Amino acid sequence: MKIVIATGIYPPATSGPAQYAAALEREWVARGNAVTVVTYGLENRLPTGVRHLLFFLRVLPVAARADFVLALDTFSVGLPTVAAARLLGRKIIIRTGGDFLYEQFVQRSGEQVLLSKFYLESRAFTRKEKIIFALTRWTLRNVSALVFSTTWQRDIFLKPYALEQQKIFIVENRFDEKISDEPAATKNFIFATRPIAYKNIEKFKEAFAAAQKQTPEISLDIFHATPHDELMKKIATCYAVVMPSLGEISPHVITDALRCNKPFLLTRESGYAQKLRDVGLLIDPLSAEDMTQKILWIVQDANYAAAMARVRGYNYTHSWGQIADELLKIANEI
Repeated sequence: MKIVIATGIYPPATSGPAQYAAALEREWVARGNAVTVVTYGLENRLPTGVRHLLFFLRVLPVAARADFVLALDTFSVGLPTVAAARLLGRKIIIRTGGDFLYEQFVQRSGEQVLLSKFYLESRAFTRKEKIIFALTRWTLRNVSALVFSTTWQRDIFLKPYALEQQKIFIVENRFDEKISDEPAATKNFIFATRPIAYKNIEKFKEAFAAAQKQTPEISLDIFHATPHDELMKKIATCYAVVMPSLGEISPHVITDALRCNKPFLLTRESGYAQKLRDVGLLIDPLSAEDMTQKILWIVQDANYAAAMARVRGYNYTHSWGQIADELLKIANEI
């Protein structure tokens, strides 16, 4: 098959969509498919609207020769790619990542609103945000297939975006086989994140500082845009991993922690909260006190040993190869 992958970021960028695009390209090429990746370049320096138009013009000629197109977000590349695919009569699949409108709203307003509550109440959207919502709704309703990584995000999106159930599929994120089990030299917690508001960095730092007053031996290492191979080395030797966001769909850093047999503190506002509630420690992202107490709990030797045992005992896998095959199956069915 001739396949186009549209993604806002690509290696050496390190976030989830970059890993996803590179892994699918590798897996699909290995199966004998021809894969073209179109990613942001100049678009990163252009304003909203202009960058969408430029990306539309770039994806149009390659999509014309494709059997299907996969877009790896709902707005930045999703909107122009769906428009191009619809114009050409090509199959278009969106694999959702985060929620662009939600991220923009929290960043602008400073409100600590949970993703699960975001669409349940009326919001004081700006004109730009209203346009983003309307265009995202059009985009999601005009795909050939819409792929979520968790039922949690699907259920959040269903009503506000008036989605059609028959177009919706679940393809879980990747869970790799274990690669290491190295003891931590110090009690350092790793927080790998983007420096944006909904990631809840300041509240977690406040919670960690309160815990540190009682247990001075703990430390917090925050990493932004660290190459994935380098980050994996740091996770492999750390004490624990944290992800305290106000909304987190299916974070790669948590599956990386599992891969390295590292205990983790995960926001209960996550698509993984139900799946991993008996494996990691769930935290309330709105409560600094709860986060502090969970940090203090896990640093006790007996509790840490129990947390390690739970992580070591979790051996579920879902490979990039399986993900690639599941998406190909969807493409053939639609």
